[in-house]
Amino acid sequence: MPPPSLPGGIVADVVELTKALIAAESVTPARGSVFDVLEAALVPLGFAVERFVAGEAPDGPVENLLAVRGSGGTHFAFAGHLDVVPPGAGWTSGAFEPEVRGDLLYGRGAVDMKGAIAAFVAAAARLPADAGTLSLIITGDEEGPATYGTQSLIARMAELGLQPELCLVGEPTSVNRLGDMIKIGRRGSTVIDIEVRGRQGHVAYPHLADNPIPRLVRALTEIDAIVLDEGSDWFQPSNIEPLTIDVGNPATNVIPGAARARLSIRFNDAHRGADLIARIEEVVRRHAPDSDVRGRVYGEAFLTEPGRLSSLVSGAIEAKLGVTPELSTTGGTSDARYLVKVCPVVEFGLLNATMHKLDEAVALADLAALADVYEEVLRRVFA
Repeated sequence: MPPPSLPGGIVADVVELTKALIAAESVTPARGSVFDVLEAALVPLGFAVERFVAGEAPDGPVENLLAVRGSGGTHFAFAGHLDVVPPGAGWTSGAFEPEVRGDLLYGRGAVDMKGAIAAFVAAAARLPADAGTLSLIITGDEEGPATYGTQSLIARMAELGLQPELCLVGEPTSVNRLGDMIKIGRRGSTVIDIEVRGRQGHVAYPHLADNPIPRLVRALTEIDAIVLDEGSDWFQPSNIEPLTIDVGNPATNVIPGAARARLSIRFNDAHRGADLIARIEEVVRRHAPDSDVRGRVYGEAFLTEPGRLSSLVSGAIEAKLGVTPELSTTGGTSDARYLVKVCPVVEFGLLNATMHKLDEAVALADLAALADVYEEVLRRVFA
């Protein structure tokens, strides 16, 4: 079935395409209509578009889109996601009813990251189809578990023999003004669940019970004193943060049978996630041999050393915006953590001030300017 048609001119109009994408409700995991809109924008530009659904519950199914145009020369890829976080209650206007008020466009996904996807499509529309090899790697599940999103796209590219040489992710990286920051890496992330088991009993007969809380507290106290590192040239210090401590004991006269805690560790490239989980487990088991420690690594730290790609993007920003961007590794995880296994990756996009917030909004001028920067990046790549 051919993709739905879009009104004339919408493909090259970054504001109108952003509106169309916002209007297609796409709370993670996104499927269907929002991909229809993007496909309808790409096909007239000469892109061969493949959509597929991957995975099963609980982390799937997830829809993904891979679009390729041209051949020869440098293969440049743009990566992003069409899914958005739930809007929440309290919006001034409908979260999926894009509205321009003053010089701002409001709607969920305006900056994270439908606006950047629209800007890249608008930029691609300004280049001839034979300029070089250009691809879009777009998932519907970056804001969720991300199990069957970008990782499935990477696997599909491998099956097709597609090998991008450079990749730009359109995450909202700008802080105070468009162009002031590029991400050249990210810290890794792991979440660790701890359960210390004891023996339930009456508080008046503690010798007949075994209270797990003191052992959990002692373990957490030791963990809190750990200094993982002092940071590095490109990374801030790694940090361990307790997220919750739970006993779930509603009684006033019962010693609980178990106590639980959850930790989050954001770590730099001095560490690996599995090693950090093992270190926490060793501490906990010294205080509580009968305990259960389970960790999940959501992403390893990575760094794209400053070089050709960061210079290309920085140069385009300076040329179009008159701003010299800071190269940074701050912030949370992104799908760049997977794409860096394929080729060098940097991230650059809109201001992040309103992402995931009520009344998420993007400046109309920033949308136009971002499309200009992306166009300049492509012209420099294919020069």
